[in-house]
Amino acid sequence: MKLNSSSKVYIAGCGGMLGDAVYTNLVATGATVLASDINLTEPWLVYADVRDYQKMHKAIVAFKPHLLINLAALTDLEYCELNADDAWLTNALGAENLGLIANQLDIPYVYISTAGIFGGEKETYNDFDMPNPLALYAKSKYYGERYVCANVPKHFVLRAGWMMGGGPAKDKKFINKLFKQIQAGAKSLNVVDDKLGTPTYTVDFANGMVKIIESELYGLYNQVCSGTSSRYEVAVELIKLLGLESAIKINIVDSDFFAKDYFAPRPASEQLVNLKLNQRGLNIMRDWKICLAEYANSFR
Repeated sequence: MKLNSSSKVYIAGCGGMLGDAVYTNLVATGATVLASDINLTEPWLVYADVRDYQKMHKAIVAFKPHLLINLAALTDLEYCELNADDAWLTNALGAENLGLIANQLDIPYVYISTAGIFGGEKETYNDFDMPNPLALYAKSKYYGERYVCANVPKHFVLRAGWMMGGGPAKDKKFINKLFKQIQAGAKSLNVVDDKLGTPTYTVDFANGMVKIIESELYGLYNQVCSGTSSRYEVAVELIKLLGLESAIKINIVDSDFFAKDYFAPRPASEQLVNLKLNQRGLNIMRDWKICLAEYANSFR
């Protein structure tokens, strides 16, 4: 499907760090976009909860979209461990609810999964490797992924890596956590080097999503920036980009250092490669260092 001024797109869970990029990208195509969330962080958002099938059904059917995108997720691993029902209802049942609605309307459905569904047995995972989710967050997201792939014929399941984007106001992940410490006057940062992953810039992810949707090549795709890294390498690159190498020291620690605060199990590696996107000529994701250099401007 070609996204243009005659297209109507419904986006659920659009209030977070990925939502900004996806909304902006889709509006730029000329499409009419209705975006919802339970947290109304923008004037263009309306309230809707993916856990409530009846209300979601009524709102989406009334809008008559040509495409349904589900960005709704609880992504805080510790919150999910402590609030299992909420995690399952949002990440798993929410995926089911919107999948059922997409099927009833016979429209394509986009679901966002995560590199966190892998268990860390390997250093790098392609689209065909078998997941082994460790944390409750990962288990609930993997359920959503499996449900959509098995039950929604017109599906695009896109796996993201370590997400970065949204700026200081919305970024809930690693980059903004470092920046908040810097803002608070920290002269040294403790960063692990025993966790490997693939940074994923929301801007590139949204651009890639549109390209994949328009290809109509339904299926499951890894979609992350190129290059691999540890948390330590990302931190070093950020400090360099901010021109703070002489002002801030980065101390290497292992994950046990943060065991009290970050108690949810995490894989040693969740590095992805975009094997299918590369083969189909659909991969537009840039190197993570290029993306981080662009994103770092948000924090200057």
